[in-house]
Amino acid sequence: MKNRLPHIALATALAVSLGLSLAAPQLDPYAVNILVLIGINIILAVSLNLVNGHTGQFSLGHAGFMAVGAYASSLLTLAFGKGTLAPGTPGGEIFFCGSLVGGGLIAAVFGLAVGIPSLRLRGDYLAIVTLGFGEIIRVIIQNSDPLGGARGLSGIPPFTNLFWTFGFAAAATYVVACLVNSTHGRGFLAVRDDEIAAASVGINPTKYKVAAFVVGAFFAGTAGGLYAHFFSYITPEGFNFLKSVDVVVMVILGGMGSTPGVIAAAILLTLLNEFLRDLEQYRMIIFALILIVLMIVRPQGLLGNFRRKRTIGKSV
Repeated sequence: MKNRLPHIALATALAVSLGLSLAAPQLDPYAVNILVLIGINIILAVSLNLVNGHTGQFSLGHAGFMAVGAYASSLLTLAFGKGTLAPGTPGGEIFFCGSLVGGGLIAAVFGLAVGIPSLRLRGDYLAIVTLGFGEIIRVIIQNSDPLGGARGLSGIPPFTNLFWTFGFAAAATYVVACLVNSTHGRGFLAVRDDEIAAASVGINPTKYKVAAFVVGAFFAGTAGGLYAHFFSYITPEGFNFLKSVDVVVMVILGGMGSTPGVIAAAILLTLLNEFLRDLEQYRMIIFALILIVLMIVRPQGLLGNFRRKRTIGKSV
């Protein structure tokens, strides 16, 4: 029964996603907008948590992978699906799923390209390299006319709905949880706890770090595709350094290595950002103060010691 629990949770999450999608026409458009942003942020936070939380690295380039997935999936849709495959039709939905996966795979290739040469670095040096990668991607897009340049890419068909958003959020959570909790996936935790000790017992740290980057980049790419096909317009500035910082804050606030924690933080920060929107001038100040207070009260994150307490409870 315990082995089936992740599968049951995934099936339940997909059923809830379908129910939300069917109920979307009765919901306020603003509420649907917030729900989609929550789902996208969950995907970003859970995928980055694999790199920063479970593997112990520090990446600041997640927005770059998101940008690659957003533009790649959008170009696939515009090139092959616009005008022939409409949102809501079976063919259109299947094609959209394929474009999301295609954008994610292209982002994963970029993750591999960044990971192999840079993951021999650690800590601040790795953060600088990944930050540089994200900015390089943004500048290249900004100066590329086929991608819309600084004016952005528009006319993207609005395929994204609540089913695809929370379906991919459930899939990202399922894959990361099963990967980390598997026998093979324990290598991620070993690399995080002590890379030298892990290498001494035959674990290849570079292999696990690159794998974490590739998986994380894939889901960041799918999140970018969902974002692009919801707003139907994307610009390079939407994937700047501040976007990467937002995702890092979700991971740290939720608790490094805690999947329930980063999901809770993604929901909390998305809602908090919207609730403070009316304050305009003071929004970012209040937002920063709330984060500071939360980190003082809970330095380990919202659910940072959730897994540890549960493990201790079982052993007792």
